[in-house]
Amino acid sequence: MRELTHQRGANFSIGFRFLPRRKRDAVYAAYAFCRWADDLADEEGIADRPAALDAWEEELERTYAGAPTHVVSRALAAALEEFPIPKQGFADLIAGCRRDLVQTRYADFAALEQYCREVAVSISEISLGIFGPQTPLAHEHGRHLAMGLQLTNILRDVEEDLGRDRVYLPQDELRRFGVSEAALRTGLAGTGVPELLAFQGARALEHFRQAGPLPSEVEPDAERTVALLGSVYVGVLRNIIASGYDVFHGRVRLSLPQKIATVLRALARPEIL
Repeated sequence: MRELTHQRGANFSIGFRFLPRRKRDAVYAAYAFCRWADDLADEEGIADRPAALDAWEEELERTYAGAPTHVVSRALAAALEEFPIPKQGFADLIAGCRRDLVQTRYADFAALEQYCREVAVSISEISLGIFGPQTPLAHEHGRHLAMGLQLTNILRDVEEDLGRDRVYLPQDELRRFGVSEAALRTGLAGTGVPELLAFQGARALEHFRQAGPLPSEVEPDAERTVALLGSVYVGVLRNIIASGYDVFHGRVRLSLPQKIATVLRALARPEIL
């Protein structure tokens, strides 16, 4: 499970390394279960994706019934013996994977927000089951963190998603900024494109601001991990902003020195921003 997490979720795995062993193993198991569902929806060579996702949801039911049959779900079942990880989080994630099979455009932000709840806020709820929420507001602040992460991913991956005929930027916002999909495909030279992307970036940053109290609202042994999960993605977002929103020439990442600096800041002062 650890290898799958590090290979497929490098930004997440930076924070996971600072968890105590029992929580780290549980996070790896939960993330691997989610990653497997995502791969069933996206990877080549799967003939019937809806049926594969249905089968994986059946495996989820077996796992929570104490009868897992897959190596990934057996690891999750072991984590469930110690942590109250909500089953609904996994069900929501699978629903988001199903949505990706049939929906490639989102009419407005309300529609996109529902998708984000399925594929990102679900992960927050799963994670909080392991991290241990200590205040009633932890779940709301976790929702904001998940939204910030997912909106940053959407902004970063605009070009990659276009290549798969997917546009996650709300259609009404494209119209508001006078951006056609043809213009979006031309990159920053397209009419209204920089302004549209700046609007998306500001929205993501506001969600990170709203998530600010979260590190202090989980158990102390997960505090730095939560701070790192947020601050790594804030760093990616800030790199996008610093580039003038140039997300059309390769995926924007943190450099190694930036990653090291982010880790050191989180260790000294566990904050998202």
